[in-house]
Amino acid sequence: MSTDTLIADRIEIADLFTRFALLLDETRWDDADTVFADDVVVHSPRGGELRGIDKVVDFMRQAEVEGQHAQHTTTDLLVDVDGDQAAASANSLVYYYRDDQAPHFTGGLRLYCTGVRTRAGWRLREVRIAPAWTREN
Repeated sequence: MSTDTLIADRIEIADLFTRFALLLDETRWDDADTVFADDVVVHSPRGGELRGIDKVVDFMRQAEVEGQHAQHTTTDLLVDVDGDQAAASANSLVYYYRDDQAPHFTGGLRLYCTGVRTRAGWRLREVRIAPAWTREN
């Protein structure tokens, strides 16, 4: 694999994590296919094991809390590309807030993901969410 291809893949995977955060923050569930592969598996402490993009989207819709918003920030991204598959992990800080108010709940977690190259670009095939801490503000 050329250095240019590897750099392009790493940038696209970094963008994938940003699209994931924005999907959650903006509750744009119809855009889930820009983040997840159809056969995605998500391991979540709140949702358990969710298989398939439709199950993941259903869970995210049901988890919405009226009047509550979230802001996900992603840091410390590590990516290891191996052909058409990549192992990636990142820290995420999540701030939950209501309009014009400071966050009332904050959490830190680690994301462990497997990405795959598809015809539409890189997508997440597996996501493991590992909470590290929470704080009520």
